[in-house]
Amino acid sequence: MDQQELQRIAQLVEMNRQKMARIEEQITKLSEIRLEQLGVIAALKVLDTQQSTMVPLGGGVQLPASPKGDTVVIDIGSGVQAEKPRTEAITILESRLEEVEEVMATLQNEFTDTETVVAELAATFTEAAKNLQETAEEETDTEESVAAKSPRRKRRKHGTEFTLDD
Repeated sequence: MDQQELQRIAQLVEMNRQKMARIEEQITKLSEIRLEQLGVIAALKVLDTQQSTMVPLGGGVQLPASPKGDTVVIDIGSGVQAEKPRTEAITILESRLEEVEEVMATLQNEFTDTETVVAELAATFTEAAKNLQETAEEETDTEESVAAKSPRRKRRKHGTEFTLDD
């Protein structure tokens, strides 16, 4: 395996590591969405008991509220919001939660597969680099032994040779 092939393998390793980082980032975002949905589902279930609750307004400010109706407003897709009974809203959110968990499982499998590919490529790279280095060392040793075996005649500079006059 030559240096260009090693370089190609190194690039593949780097590309796959970047892919893993992107997948990990997506999993983190989906985990946050999942936690938010779980919180909303729990809050909607508490509302069924007619207990008072706090509605966050932002900036650390909350509005105490006592729900009187049985409906909530929920985004049903594409920015369209509709008033739905709490039980139906809980069902919709649980369905979305399942979808998020399926996507997370798919991404986790993709991450694992990519991790396996990276490990295989890294092992191939390491082995090829080791073989290339051994080959280079053998060639260097061969050149040194050839150079050591061939005796060199000492050359004298012009005008430094002994003559009969000396």
